[in-house]
Amino acid sequence: MKKVITYGTFDLLHKGHVNLLQRARDLGDYLIVAVSTDTFNALKGKAAYTPWEDRKMILEALSCVDEVIPETHWEQKIKDVKENKVDLFVMGDDWSGEFDFLREYCEVVYIPRTVGVSTTKIKKDLKITQLIS
Repeated sequence: MKKVITYGTFDLLHKGHVNLLQRARDLGDYLIVAVSTDTFNALKGKAAYTPWEDRKMILEALSCVDEVIPETHWEQKIKDVKENKVDLFVMGDDWSGEFDFLREYCEVVYIPRTVGVSTTKIKKDLKITQLIS
């Protein structure tokens, strides 16, 4: 069995997230998704609209996702790869090169992002709509 892992906040789930998750799953037999906790997001200076427990539940409902684990700090990736016997680490290509240090433990693949959609863009569009209303 080929295990794949990816990481993210996955707030305001959109087609870009689904594309990434489906493509990651297509590269293996079992997909683990590490989701940034609310506490970890705060440490990164980010805030998710949707609480961690709800983001976890939403991702678990997707047929391409086999397991969801919490991401609580940057340094956990090596431990996660080892403990879960991961064969392949997948991230969007906006992170290209950032996780090459994992090549010592597993294969690393950067997948092209879905053009024209992001959580940041959605949040910005919602603010503009709110200002117009």
